[in-house]
Amino acid sequence: MIIGAEAACNKITLGVDPGSHRCGWGIVQGSAGCYKALDYGCITPPEGCTPGERMAFIYDHLSTLAERYHPEELAIEKLFFNKNVTSCIVVAEARGVIMLAAQKAGLSIFEYTPADIKKALTGTGRANKNEVTMMVMSYLGLAKKPSPDDTADALAIAITHICSRALMPLL
Repeated sequence: MIIGAEAACNKITLGVDPGSHRCGWGIVQGSAGCYKALDYGCITPPEGCTPGERMAFIYDHLSTLAERYHPEELAIEKLFFNKNVTSCIVVAEARGVIMLAAQKAGLSIFEYTPADIKKALTGTGRANKNEVTMMVMSYLGLAKKPSPDDTADALAIAITHICSRALMPLL
């Protein structure tokens, strides 16, 4: 047995797929080869909220998750720039709020690109969403697909971090 392996398997990661209208999240406990979904879902601010109210809703929800599950780390998707600058700005705002909530809760923050996540779970950076979701279900032993897709993506981000943690040098 590797010293510290049991402690590493008990480490809790909060994975987040950032968004201002739908923000997927997943709480995963584990180490490489040992994964357990503790809880997961999607933060969906009420219709008609102002942008500031949406950000406060996301912040409050993530703060509550941090208090409830005591994760040590946040794994979040890096911003992927596409042609729609407006949507990128809104997602960047949500990422800022998410990272603030994590920082206030004392979590270490790690970022992964969509290609990193696909490669970690499927072996290729060009996997489609269904392939990633199927691997999430396999890693976590889930009988049905996490829904919506943002939730499955958040779980994939948490699993990616747990896999990557095994490759990080010991402190």
